[in-house]
Amino acid sequence: MQRVERESQCLLFICTGNYYRSRFAEGLFNHLASQEGLPWWAYSRGLNINWIIDNTQISPFTEGALVGRGIDLVHTGSRRMPLSRMDLHGADRVIALKRDEHHPMLAHQFPGWEERVEYWTVHDVDFATPEVALPEIEALVGGLIDELRPKMA
Repeated sequence: MQRVERESQCLLFICTGNYYRSRFAEGLFNHLASQEGLPWWAYSRGLNINWIIDNTQISPFTEGALVGRGIDLVHTGSRRMPLSRMDLHGADRVIALKRDEHHPMLAHQFPGWEERVEYWTVHDVDFATPEVALPEIEALVGGLIDELRPKMA
């Protein structure tokens, strides 16, 4: 697959349902990158978007956290999206939100990609409340923005 030259680089956030953690990371990153004028754009995908029973497209925790921080929802996708090989190949950097959860899913669905992905350790609502998990994502995204910010000589 030939890489197309583009003005910005792409960052892919992966979680299970593309409903809560990855969507918050995506929205926050795009908002901050835009404010900083960084040549990066993020998108998010899920490894099992069908496990969420209801038809809502974004977690109320994510929506509330973004809006509460003054971040417009245009900075995150309009609906949950499944991960595809094209998504993986199109990204310049790929981050999954929790190694223990996502490494085996990647190995099963996209063999060979499980070791090419960076992993964070942000628990889903079964192990951490949004009051704990969302600030963790915020700190990690902030560190990522710092890393990608051009260094002043």
